[in-house]
Amino acid sequence: MGTVTAAISVSAAAAAVSRSRPAGRRRHRGPGVFSCSASTAGERQALFSRIAPVYDHLNDVLSLGQHRTWKRICVSWSRAKMGHRVLDLCCGSGDLAFLLSQKVGLDGEVMAVDFSRQQLQTAADRQEQRWKLCYENIKWIEGDALDLPFTDCYFDAVTVGYGLRNVVDKSRAMQEIFRVLKPGSRASILDFNKSSSLFTASLQSWAIDNVVVPLASGYGLTEEYKYLKSSISQYATGEELEKLAREAGFTVAKHYELGGGIMGNLVATR
Repeated sequence: MGTVTAAISVSAAAAAVSRSRPAGRRRHRGPGVFSCSASTAGERQALFSRIAPVYDHLNDVLSLGQHRTWKRICVSWSRAKMGHRVLDLCCGSGDLAFLLSQKVGLDGEVMAVDFSRQQLQTAADRQEQRWKLCYENIKWIEGDALDLPFTDCYFDAVTVGYGLRNVVDKSRAMQEIFRVLKPGSRASILDFNKSSSLFTASLQSWAIDNVVVPLASGYGLTEEYKYLKSSISQYATGEELEKLAREAGFTVAKHYELGGGIMGNLVATR
Protein backbone atom coordinates (compact mmCIF):
# COMPACT_ATOMS: atom_id res chain seq x y z
CA MET A 1 0.00 0.00 0.00
CA GLY A 2 1.15 3.51 -0.79
CA THR A 3 3.76 2.70 -3.42
CA VAL A 4 3.77 2.57 -7.18
CA THR A 5 3.48 -1.21 -6.93
CA ALA A 6 -0.05 -0.65 -5.68
CA ALA A 7 -0.93 0.27 -9.26
CA ILE A 8 -1.52 -3.18 -10.72
CA SER A 9 -1.19 -3.70 -14.45
CA VAL A 10 -4.27 -4.74 -16.42
CA SER A 11 -3.07 -8.30 -16.91
CA ALA A 12 -2.07 -8.69 -13.26
CA ALA A 13 -5.38 -7.24 -12.12
CA ALA A 14 -7.29 -9.65 -14.31
CA ALA A 15 -5.35 -12.57 -12.90
CA ALA A 16 -5.79 -11.41 -9.31
CA VAL A 17 -9.54 -10.99 -9.78
CA SER A 18 -9.82 -14.35 -11.51
CA ARG A 19 -8.17 -16.10 -8.56
CA SER A 20 -10.48 -14.53 -5.99
CA ARG A 21 -13.87 -14.51 -7.75
CA PRO A 22 -16.50 -17.12 -8.59
CA ALA A 23 -16.33 -18.31 -12.15
CA GLY A 24 -18.02 -15.90 -14.53
CA ARG A 25 -18.24 -15.07 -18.21
CA ARG A 26 -16.06 -12.34 -19.66
CA ARG A 27 -17.19 -11.04 -23.02
CA HIS A 28 -15.08 -12.10 -26.00
CA ARG A 29 -13.19 -9.26 -27.64
CA GLY A 30 -12.31 -9.93 -31.25
CA PRO A 31 -9.92 -7.99 -33.47
CA GLY A 32 -10.94 -4.53 -34.55
CA VAL A 33 -13.21 -3.89 -31.56
CA PHE A 34 -11.53 -0.62 -30.51
CA SER A 35 -12.64 2.55 -32.27
CA CYS A 36 -10.33 4.87 -30.32
CA SER A 37 -7.11 6.38 -31.60
CA ALA A 38 -4.08 5.08 -29.73
CA SER A 39 -2.29 8.39 -30.19
CA THR A 40 -5.24 10.38 -28.83
CA ALA A 41 -5.59 8.09 -25.83
CA GLY A 42 -1.85 8.32 -25.21
CA GLU A 43 -1.94 12.10 -25.35
CA ARG A 44 -4.72 12.24 -22.78
CA GLN A 45 -2.88 9.78 -20.55
CA ALA A 46 0.22 11.98 -20.70
CA LEU A 47 -1.85 15.09 -19.96
CA PHE A 48 -3.29 13.65 -16.75
CA SER A 49 0.09 12.43 -15.65
CA ARG A 50 1.47 15.97 -16.00
CA ILE A 51 -1.30 17.59 -13.93
CA ALA A 52 -1.34 14.89 -11.21
CA PRO A 53 0.98 16.71 -8.73
CA VAL A 54 -1.29 19.79 -8.48
CA TYR A 55 -4.65 18.28 -9.46
CA ASP A 56 -6.18 18.20 -5.98
CA HIS A 57 -5.00 21.67 -5.00
CA LEU A 58 -6.38 23.21 -8.19
CA ASN A 59 -9.70 21.41 -7.70
CA ASP A 60 -10.04 22.96 -4.25
CA VAL A 61 -9.14 26.45 -5.45
CA LEU A 62 -11.16 26.44 -8.66
CA SER A 63 -14.36 25.05 -7.12
CA LEU A 64 -13.97 26.81 -3.75
CA GLY A 65 -14.10 23.34 -2.24
CA GLN A 66 -17.50 22.56 -3.77
CA HIS A 67 -16.13 19.58 -5.71
CA ARG A 68 -16.13 17.66 -2.42
CA THR A 69 -19.89 18.14 -2.05
CA TRP A 70 -20.52 17.04 -5.64
CA LYS A 71 -18.38 13.94 -5.13
CA ARG A 72 -20.25 13.00 -1.95
CA ILE A 73 -23.51 13.31 -3.89
CA CYS A 74 -22.12 11.10 -6.67
CA VAL A 75 -21.13 8.38 -4.21
CA SER A 76 -24.45 8.61 -2.35
CA TRP A 77 -26.42 8.19 -5.59
CA SER A 78 -24.43 5.04 -6.43
CA ARG A 79 -26.18 3.35 -3.44
CA ALA A 80 -22.95 1.67 -2.36
CA LYS A 81 -23.46 -0.07 0.99
CA MET A 82 -21.52 -1.98 3.62
CA GLY A 83 -20.04 -5.18 2.22
CA HIS A 84 -20.44 -4.16 -1.42
CA ARG A 85 -17.82 -4.67 -4.11
CA VAL A 86 -17.60 -1.38 -6.03
CA LEU A 87 -15.66 0.13 -8.92
CA ASP A 88 -14.37 3.69 -9.11
CA LEU A 89 -13.51 4.11 -12.77
CA CYS A 90 -11.12 6.87 -13.90
CA CYS A 91 -10.33 7.24 -10.20
CA GLY A 92 -7.66 9.95 -10.59
CA SER A 93 -6.18 10.88 -7.24
CA GLY A 94 -8.75 8.83 -5.34
CA ASP A 95 -11.40 11.17 -3.88
CA LEU A 96 -14.36 8.97 -4.82
CA ALA A 97 -12.49 5.78 -3.95
CA PHE A 98 -11.85 7.07 -0.41
CA LEU A 99 -15.53 7.96 0.01
CA LEU A 100 -16.59 4.57 -1.34
CA SER A 101 -14.15 2.86 1.02
CA GLN A 102 -15.98 4.33 3.99
CA LYS A 103 -19.35 3.33 2.52
CA VAL A 104 -18.51 -0.35 1.96
CA GLY A 105 -16.30 -0.91 5.02
CA LEU A 106 -13.70 -3.60 5.63
CA ASP A 107 -16.07 -6.33 4.43
CA GLY A 108 -16.37 -4.57 1.08
CA GLU A 109 -13.95 -3.97 -1.78
CA VAL A 110 -13.08 -0.89 -3.82
CA MET A 111 -11.41 -1.38 -7.19
CA ALA A 112 -10.01 2.00 -8.27
CA VAL A 113 -9.02 2.03 -11.96
CA ASP A 114 -7.18 4.71 -13.91
CA PHE A 115 -4.98 4.80 -17.01
CA SER A 116 -2.50 7.27 -15.48
CA ARG A 117 0.17 5.63 -13.32
CA GLN A 118 1.12 9.06 -11.94
CA GLN A 119 -2.44 9.72 -10.78
CA LEU A 120 -2.52 6.27 -9.14
CA GLN A 121 0.77 6.99 -7.35
CA THR A 122 -0.69 10.26 -6.07
CA ALA A 123 -3.75 8.35 -4.84
CA ALA A 124 -1.57 5.73 -3.12
CA ASP A 125 0.46 8.47 -1.44
CA ARG A 126 -2.73 10.12 -0.19
CA GLN A 127 -3.89 6.73 1.11
CA GLU A 128 -0.83 6.62 3.35
CA GLN A 129 -1.03 10.25 4.44
CA ARG A 130 -4.75 10.12 5.32
CA TRP A 131 -4.74 6.56 6.60
CA LYS A 132 -7.95 5.01 7.86
CA LEU A 133 -8.45 1.32 8.56
CA CYS A 134 -11.16 1.00 5.93
CA TYR A 135 -8.76 2.25 3.23
CA GLU A 136 -7.18 -1.21 3.28
CA ASN A 137 -10.12 -2.31 1.11
CA ILE A 138 -8.90 -0.21 -1.86
CA LYS A 139 -6.95 -1.71 -4.76
CA TRP A 140 -5.31 0.73 -7.19
CA ILE A 141 -5.36 -0.68 -10.72
CA GLU A 142 -3.77 0.72 -13.85
CA GLY A 143 -6.28 -0.16 -16.54
CA ASP A 144 -8.36 0.78 -19.58
CA ALA A 145 -11.97 2.01 -19.27
CA LEU A 146 -12.66 0.44 -22.67
CA ASP A 147 -11.49 -3.04 -21.67
CA LEU A 148 -12.10 -3.61 -17.97
CA PRO A 149 -10.36 -6.67 -16.46
CA PHE A 150 -13.46 -7.95 -14.63
CA THR A 151 -16.11 -10.55 -15.34
CA ASP A 152 -19.72 -9.67 -16.13
CA CYS A 153 -22.01 -8.63 -13.27
CA TYR A 154 -19.08 -8.25 -10.84
CA PHE A 155 -19.85 -4.96 -9.05
CA ASP A 156 -22.63 -3.71 -6.79
CA ALA A 157 -22.01 -0.09 -7.83
CA VAL A 158 -19.84 1.94 -10.19
CA THR A 159 -18.78 5.59 -9.92
CA VAL A 160 -16.99 7.78 -12.44
CA GLY A 161 -15.78 11.24 -11.42
CA TYR A 162 -14.70 13.60 -14.20
CA GLY A 163 -13.61 10.68 -16.35
CA LEU A 164 -16.19 9.74 -18.98
CA ARG A 165 -15.70 13.10 -20.73
CA ASN A 166 -12.05 12.22 -21.30
CA VAL A 167 -12.62 8.71 -22.67
CA VAL A 168 -12.22 8.55 -26.44
CA ASP A 169 -15.02 6.03 -27.02
CA LYS A 170 -17.79 6.98 -24.57
CA SER A 171 -20.28 4.47 -25.94
CA ARG A 172 -17.81 1.62 -25.44
CA ALA A 173 -16.99 2.82 -21.91
CA MET A 174 -20.71 2.91 -21.04
CA GLN A 175 -21.12 -0.63 -22.37
CA GLU A 176 -18.23 -1.78 -20.17
CA ILE A 177 -19.77 -0.11 -17.12
CA PHE A 178 -23.06 -1.86 -17.86
CA ARG A 179 -21.33 -5.20 -18.38
CA VAL A 180 -19.51 -5.27 -15.04
CA LEU A 181 -22.52 -4.09 -12.99
CA LYS A 182 -24.88 -6.55 -11.32
CA PRO A 183 -28.54 -6.40 -12.41
CA GLY A 184 -30.44 -3.77 -10.43
CA SER A 185 -27.22 -1.93 -9.48
CA ARG A 186 -26.33 1.66 -10.26
CA ALA A 187 -23.68 3.69 -12.03
CA SER A 188 -23.23 7.27 -10.85
CA ILE A 189 -21.26 9.48 -13.25
CA LEU A 190 -20.19 13.00 -12.26
CA ASP A 191 -18.70 15.53 -14.66
CA PHE A 192 -18.90 19.03 -16.05
CA ASN A 193 -22.32 19.68 -17.52
CA LYS A 194 -22.66 20.57 -21.18
CA SER A 195 -25.56 22.91 -20.57
CA SER A 196 -28.25 23.72 -23.13
CA SER A 197 -28.66 27.08 -21.35
CA LEU A 198 -26.81 29.85 -23.21
CA PHE A 199 -26.27 31.75 -19.95
CA THR A 200 -24.80 28.74 -18.11
CA ALA A 201 -22.63 27.75 -21.07
CA SER A 202 -21.35 31.33 -21.42
CA LEU A 203 -20.61 31.56 -17.69
CA GLN A 204 -18.77 28.25 -17.80
CA SER A 205 -16.72 29.34 -20.81
CA TRP A 206 -15.87 32.71 -19.20
CA ALA A 207 -14.77 31.00 -15.96
CA ILE A 208 -12.44 28.64 -17.83
CA ASP A 209 -10.84 31.46 -19.85
CA ASN A 210 -10.58 33.99 -17.04
CA VAL A 211 -10.17 31.92 -13.87
CA VAL A 212 -9.18 28.31 -14.57
CA VAL A 213 -6.53 28.81 -17.25
CA PRO A 214 -4.85 31.85 -15.59
CA LEU A 215 -4.59 29.93 -12.29
CA ALA A 216 -3.26 26.84 -14.03
CA SER A 217 -0.68 28.96 -15.85
CA GLY A 218 0.89 29.69 -12.46
CA TYR A 219 1.80 26.00 -12.34
CA GLY A 220 3.01 25.91 -15.93
CA LEU A 221 -0.13 24.06 -17.04
CA THR A 222 -1.76 26.57 -19.38
CA GLU A 223 -2.15 24.23 -22.34
CA GLU A 224 -3.27 21.32 -20.16
CA TYR A 225 -6.19 23.31 -18.75
CA LYS A 226 -7.11 24.91 -22.07
CA TYR A 227 -8.06 21.34 -23.00
CA LEU A 228 -10.90 21.54 -20.45
CA LYS A 229 -12.95 23.91 -22.60
CA SER A 230 -12.74 21.80 -25.74
CA SER A 231 -13.45 18.60 -23.82
CA ILE A 232 -16.70 20.07 -22.44
CA SER A 233 -17.78 21.35 -25.87
CA GLN A 234 -17.22 17.85 -27.29
CA TYR A 235 -18.99 16.15 -24.38
CA ALA A 236 -22.59 14.92 -24.38
CA THR A 237 -25.52 16.90 -23.01
CA GLY A 238 -27.58 15.45 -20.17
CA GLU A 239 -30.17 14.11 -22.61
CA GLU A 240 -27.46 12.60 -24.79
CA LEU A 241 -25.89 10.89 -21.76
CA GLU A 242 -29.26 9.42 -20.81
CA LYS A 243 -29.64 8.10 -24.36
CA LEU A 244 -26.08 6.71 -24.31
CA ALA A 245 -26.85 4.81 -21.11
CA ARG A 246 -30.11 3.38 -22.43
CA GLU A 247 -28.40 2.28 -25.65
CA ALA A 248 -25.79 0.45 -23.54
CA GLY A 249 -28.63 -1.50 -21.89
CA PHE A 250 -29.47 0.47 -18.72
CA THR A 251 -33.17 0.30 -17.87
CA VAL A 252 -33.31 3.71 -16.20
CA ALA A 253 -31.07 6.73 -16.80
CA LYS A 254 -31.49 10.23 -15.37
CA HIS A 255 -29.14 13.21 -15.56
CA TYR A 256 -29.20 15.80 -12.77
CA GLU A 257 -27.67 19.27 -12.90
CA LEU A 258 -25.55 20.38 -9.94
CA GLY A 259 -23.82 23.63 -8.99
CA GLY A 260 -26.26 25.84 -10.86
CA GLY A 261 -25.91 23.75 -14.01
CA ILE A 262 -22.11 23.91 -14.15
CA MET A 263 -21.84 20.23 -13.13
CA GLY A 264 -24.00 17.21 -13.89
CA ASN A 265 -24.47 13.68 -12.56
CA LEU A 266 -25.87 10.79 -14.55
CA VAL A 267 -27.52 8.02 -12.52
CA ALA A 268 -28.11 4.82 -14.50
CA THR A 269 -29.65 1.59 -13.22
CA ARG A 270 -28.95 -1.76 -14.85
